[in-house]
Amino acid sequence: MQLKEKVSYIKGLMEGMQYDTTTQEGKLMAAVVELLDEMADEVTVMSGDVEELYTAVDVIGTDLEEVEDYLYDLDEDEEEELDEDELFEDGLYEITCPKCGEVICVDEEMLSDENLACPNCGTSFEVDFESEDEDGCEGCSCGCSEDDE
Repeated sequence: MQLKEKVSYIKGLMEGMQYDTTTQEGKLMAAVVELLDEMADEVTVMSGDVEELYTAVDVIGTDLEEVEDYLYDLDEDEEEELDEDELFEDGLYEITCPKCGEVICVDEEMLSDENLACPNCGTSFEVDFESEDEDGCEGCSCGCSEDDE
């Protein structure tokens, strides 16, 4: 039995028992049955809304699967590992804050400023281009970022 049918059954029982709705108990029982009837109506409406939402979610899920298939569908010959240089645009550099060690991405325009400020700790610092060679090494010729001793 559906919820609405059950409430109708209870109403029928109450009428069949010839429940006196003029007494205090009768008034209470009639109010409870009326409340049950209203709640059954609301639950029926909400059940319909939930079904509509399930249908909409299924449609969205199907559409999302199609988008994922389109975006991630690469032929095996096309799959390549991008190296780090290809991931960044030209003119974008990573700099480490000398105080907190936060890695900051800056472009050439930001580098042209005399002082950079770390967004993490607020420390202002200058970038010295002369101390590093083109391999990123700070003094020796091996590219290891260590000074020769």
